[in-house]
Amino acid sequence: MTRTGTKFGRKMEDAVAALLTQRNIDEAAKSVGISTRTMLRWMKEPEFKEAFRIAKRASYDQAVSRLQHAMPLAVQTMLKVLLDPATPPSVRVRAAEVVANHSHKAIEIEDVEARVTALEEAAGEQGKR
Repeated sequence: MTRTGTKFGRKMEDAVAALLTQRNIDEAAKSVGISTRTMLRWMKEPEFKEAFRIAKRASYDQAVSRLQHAMPLAVQTMLKVLLDPATPPSVRVRAAEVVANHSHKAIEIEDVEARVTALEEAAGEQGKR
């Protein structure tokens, strides 16, 4: 995130990181050693906004990746609950509903991806003419 030749320095980089890890703006500012007023002013600057947006996206992507790694266990748990005759019927019905809904969404996503691919290929062929 280092930006040479600009006023975006180490302190601003630390401020971006603090905004991701602290509970609020006041605590983020304090952890970096700046005033809340300075933090709020920086947050209005385009370069800071962009750095913060990129950092938030990276943090979100990392969280999603962790969830994806846990997906096999989640599916295994859901199926175990669904198939266990000792599980109360209402819980089994809910498990079945969750499995069905997620399966349906996966099919919808595959369909959309196929349509987008077809449109991109068609647009590419038209661009060559």
